[in-house]
Amino acid sequence: MRKFLILISLLFPVLIYAQKKKAGPPSTYDLLIGTYTKGKSKGIYVYRFYAEKGKLEYLNQIDGVSNPSYLTVSDNNKFVYAVNEDGKKGEVSAFKFNAKLGKLEFINKQSSLGADPCYISVDKDQKNAFVANYSSGSIAVLPINKDGSLANGIQTLHDDGHSVNKDRQEAAHVHTAVLSPDEKYVLYTDLGTDKLHITRYKPGKANPLTDAKPAYVTVTPGDGPRHLVFSNDKKHVYLITEMGSNVYVYDYDNGKLKQKQKVSFLIPGFKGQTAGAAVHLTPDGKFLYASNRLETNTITGFAVNEETGELTQVDQVSTFGKNPRDFAIDPNGNFLLVANQDSDSIFIYKLNKETGKLALIQGMTEIGNPVCLKFTSAE
Repeated sequence: MRKFLILISLLFPVLIYAQKKKAGPPSTYDLLIGTYTKGKSKGIYVYRFYAEKGKLEYLNQIDGVSNPSYLTVSDNNKFVYAVNEDGKKGEVSAFKFNAKLGKLEFINKQSSLGADPCYISVDKDQKNAFVANYSSGSIAVLPINKDGSLANGIQTLHDDGHSVNKDRQEAAHVHTAVLSPDEKYVLYTDLGTDKLHITRYKPGKANPLTDAKPAYVTVTPGDGPRHLVFSNDKKHVYLITEMGSNVYVYDYDNGKLKQKQKVSFLIPGFKGQTAGAAVHLTPDGKFLYASNRLETNTITGFAVNEETGELTQVDQVSTFGKNPRDFAIDPNGNFLLVANQDSDSIFIYKLNKETGKLALIQGMTEIGNPVCLKFTSAE
């Protein structure tokens, strides 16, 4: 009996440590990388991300996927969906995903019902996929089968409008299709008409999307809405514009938007070419970041006011590459990874959780034309 008690006393600290370690956040994730395949890239790449040190390690890739410029992962982590941004022949592809191995297996492909699809999202119940077709200015709905494959599209929405920039806004150009946190609405941005559209989503209907009331809000003419993200408390929407390089802050309530702030993420006094690209929040919702391209090539950080949702700039850093089309914050909120499209590189920054400031980690991962980064569970 005495030996047994001694053994338990020796093992008890080990058991406690194991429980604490198990209860903490995961130490590894998968990072899926979408690319343009016009250069060195051949398709979609999967890397293992070690969250304690901020290190990437190659796992796998699937070749022969044409221009998978935007990806999304199903809520159950078993499927990955990609747009195929190939001009008038717009398509979307479905893949099985083995998270432990980082392996993708092609399932099928369907028409995106439009030209140059540039964004895709899926609902949590795997009922439908929503695709933004940039060049044809439309959003399309494609049902998802039980095996994860995509069915033929069943609905498209299109705006015949335009805006003030005759070169960029001669017609509608849809950039995103984002589900609200409760999935009662789908919001989609239209660079060509300077509108953020709000649609009601009812998955069981023949036409799942219908215009909300009001059906849209507008931004300053010529700003060009691009990407958006919901706040963690679901009370605000942050919209970035491509041509104006601004962040719009909206109060959000059951499909209704009310603008409360507009803030620039340009370098002060900058007069050159600019193109806002991606926007993301830290997992704790305390900081928001936006990327800027062309002659700027920056990541700008903002602190988020917990009560009002309003933004205050806290940092702005170089991406050390050309055209940071996308970036991602690891699920533990410790690192920010930037994909530089035209310099075939991904850089990693350490993120200060108290100040929101970014510090570059020396090191670069070379990948051909990376344009979409998606973290997901490695299990």
